[in-house]
Amino acid sequence: MPETEENQQVEQQTEQPETAPEAEGADAEPFNLERAQEKIRKANSENKNLRERLKELEPLARKAKELEEAQKTEQERLAEQLTREQERAAKAVRTAVAAKVEALAAPTFADPEDAAGALDLTAYVDADGVIDTDGIKRDLADLLNRKPHWARPSDNGPRRPAPDRTQGSSGNGNRTPSEPGDIFAGLMQKALKGR
Repeated sequence: MPETEENQQVEQQTEQPETAPEAEGADAEPFNLERAQEKIRKANSENKNLRERLKELEPLARKAKELEEAQKTEQERLAEQLTREQERAAKAVRTAVAAKVEALAAPTFADPEDAAGALDLTAYVDADGVIDTDGIKRDLADLLNRKPHWARPSDNGPRRPAPDRTQGSSGNGNRTPSEPGDIFAGLMQKALKGR
């Protein structure tokens, strides 16, 4: 009996098809190179046709956009122009406020651009476009109190090193002459003593 069981197991093993694990779920057909190349050619041909159609349709799309632009009402064009001009005016106001902040920060800040970057520039302009310089000065003083390391160093001139008597030669007799004549005289005395 054990022989029959072994024979049945061998028969079951031989009946299973020899396919790759990834091909088990797909069609059981083997890979066909010619068919794959044909599919690639077909896909490339379709892509080429689509690119050609796109080239043909691009000028038409441009013309449609031009027609749409021409058909816009005068009111729509004026509204767009107004929006653009308002954006330009807002940018000019921001630039003017930033320049004012930098000018007011210049005497007290090491880098006035830091002050302009730290403040909300839109808060200093009223509805008429007038810049609130008192508010800027107040906020600059507050900013300098919060960030004292942004302050300009004192204007007492450049810092000069304090003299340090421990450096260099002192009155210990090892003083070297600094004048060329003194140096030459010292060399001559040494030369004469050496004889």
